[in-house]
Amino acid sequence: MKSYLLSFAAGLLVGCIYSLIRVRSPAPPLIALVGLLGILLGEQGLPLIKQIVSGQPTTTQGAADTSAEPERKS
Repeated sequence: MKSYLLSFAAGLLVGCIYSLIRVRSPAPPLIALVGLLGILLGEQGLPLIKQIVSGQPTTTQGAADTSAEPERKS
């Protein structure tokens, strides 16, 4: 989750800089977002579909183990 927030913050910072120097983003925002959505769906969706078709159980990557006690930092 931290990497998503850092990525969002970096994009927000670049957007603010573009606005301050009055530069348009290199790609139209809607087209860029649709392209990124396609990449994400292809990357995540295709392996999931292959698992479903082959009859293998699906698992969630990165799921937290809630049975263990959380680490305490001192």
